[in-house]
Amino acid sequence: MSASVGARNCLSAPDPNGGIMSELRHATWPCHQRLERRIDVRARFTSVTQYRAYLERMWGFCVALERALDPGLLTTSLRDYEARRKVPLLTSDLAQLGRSLEEVTSLPRCERLPGCGNTAAALGCVYVFEGATLGGRSMLPLVASNLGIDAGHGAAFLASYGAHVGSMWQGFRSAMEISCVEPAERARAVGAAIETFECLGSWLCESPR
Repeated sequence: MSASVGARNCLSAPDPNGGIMSELRHATWPCHQRLERRIDVRARFTSVTQYRAYLERMWGFCVALERALDPGLLTTSLRDYEARRKVPLLTSDLAQLGRSLEEVTSLPRCERLPGCGNTAAALGCVYVFEGATLGGRSMLPLVASNLGIDAGHGAAFLASYGAHVGSMWQGFRSAMEISCVEPAERARAVGAAIETFECLGSWLCESPR
């Protein structure tokens, strides 16, 4: 996956000590590489028009996924889930880049979504976008230099969590390790994360209607 969707240093070889996060890193690494090749974010961030189009596609995916995720499956283990939602950030970015609220809410929404009917699967879906909060930081200098866009003007999504990105990631890691202990739970989380990558890749590479 590109740096704006996930972080290279988070999706790497498995930790020999095990754990669900190590399993997720290892299992999703091929998906990460495949998606990175397909969407080529660095090439997309060469004009404001292309960058905005990318944010619009991300909005269409995130709004559909966040509506499909039942907060009740997440808030017990991930109590700050509401603060982790990406749609408000994407909506703000698009407004900063000239889109009206009516235009944003009329954007196409993804219909092919990963299964997220239990807590482990829901956390697996969220894992993909929590990785994005780390990778997005590395893209901020690129959009700043190429487009003159920063966290306060059109790049809030890339700058998710601001100075708290490290502690938010550690909080998510803890929630995953506590919630996905049994082999069946781990398998559901991994399967949902892989499916999220696949659905997102198809959506980002599909021509908007």
